[in-house]
Parts: sequence; structure tokens; C-alpha cells
Amino acid sequence: MNNALIGLSALAGLALIGSAEAKPKPFRVLVFSKTAGFRHDSIPAGVEAVKKLANPNGFEVDATEDSTAFTPENLKKYKVVVFLNTTGDILNDAQQKAFEEYIRAGNGFVGVHAATDTEYDWPWYGKLVGAYFKSHPAPAEAVIVVEDRKDISTKHLPKRWTHKDEWYEFRENPRGKVHVLASLDETTYEGGTMGDHPFVWRQEFDGGRSWYTGCGHFPENFKEPLLLQHLLGGIKWASEAKPKKSK
Repeated sequence: MNNALIGLSALAGLALIGSAEAKPKPFRVLVFSKTAGFRHDSIPAGVEAVKKLANPNGFEVDATEDSTAFTPENLKKYKVVVFLNTTGDILNDAQQKAFEEYIRAGNGFVGVHAATDTEYDWPWYGKLVGAYFKSHPAPAEAVIVVEDRKDISTKHLPKRWTHKDEWYEFRENPRGKVHVLASLDETTYEGGTMGDHPFVWRQEFDGGRSWYTGCGHFPENFKEPLLLQHLLGGIKWASEAKPKKSK
């Protein structure tokens, strides 16, 4: 089946989720897109995409670029926080502490694209997101190789997904610390230097759950059915975090 047909199938699946299945337990998502460095033009499209995914899939969305939302009281409203193309130093010490406590209470984090280009001086966040951005070649079409064919965020994708995006290189390879869901075939584009190049991953972390995708550089990415279902799967997986059991 070619990617166009797979995309149509995924779009149909998005429309059916929530009607064909038992209604999921409702939850709330905070989309955070503050930038203190490079700002992606795709942020508005990404925020709108998450909002459109919400209603038929059993969750509600608030979106903000105001870091004062990161208080213990406010974060209690949410089961998942999405860092959508955030960049730079965006939370102060008190806000960082509140977010650490939020994850430890059994909540979820979703990082999209430039979430790895964020908070380089906060070691806990680096472990949460899984890796830090180093550089990237010119955006191009390339092949993403799906390694986990059972995960909710990748099972709908072709085994070799041809996709146009910006292909981040990371300071360190996260494999071995995270569960890699998909990686880049560096032979399909110019400028890849990692060799083994994880690009989508998940992990149980510090009482919560973290899911990251390197996709999402272009506004049009957030209109692609395959990517939308990919992102939806990441949000749903992250929402199933359970709090640590007390010893």
C-alpha cells in the first residue's frame, strides 16, 4: 500500500476513534509553545492540530505560551503537557520544580520537534525529553524506519515512512536509555552523521511517561493524516502514566 492510501486510511481512522471504540476516560492536555530562541512557523498549525484531535478522542486542550501556568495548582488540571516546538530557557526555578513534581505524580509529557532544543541547563529535563538537539542539515524528504510496529503511535505507519521534515541530530544517542520507536535511514538524505539515528521514542521516567517525536518542523506537517495519528498516539500513551507506588 502506498503512502497516499495509508494516509487516507489513517484519516478515516482518526474520524472513527472514539466512536468505534469504547469512550476513553476524559482527560485534559496543556499545549505549551513558549520560545526563547528560534521560533517555528509551524507552532500555530501544531496547536490547532492538537485542538482538532481533542474532541473526538476524549480529551480537552488548553494552549499557552505563559510560563506562569507551571504551578502545582494549575498543573493538577492536566494529565499530559505537550512541549510543542519550545526553544531555549522557558521556565524559572519554581516552575521547573512544579513540573518535576507533576511528572512524579504520575502524569505525561509529549515533546514535539524542538522540545529537544529547550532547557539545556536543566539536567532533569534533558533526561525527560531523552536527548538534546545539536544541529540539522537542510530539510529534505527522507525515510523514517519504524522499529516498534505495536506501539499506539507507530503501528499505523508504513515500515519505511517517506516524510519531509527537518532531521535533527542529537548531542548523544538516546538508545539504551529510551525505547526507540522509529529511526532515520541516513542513506535517504544528505547530512546525517549519527549513523544509528533514533528519531521517535518513549520512556517511563521519574514516575511519569515521556514520548518524543522529531517530526513537526513545517506547518503542513500538521495536516498530514499519518503524522496526526502519530501525535495522537503519543498523547494517548503519555496519558496512561500511573503515579509511583509509595514504599
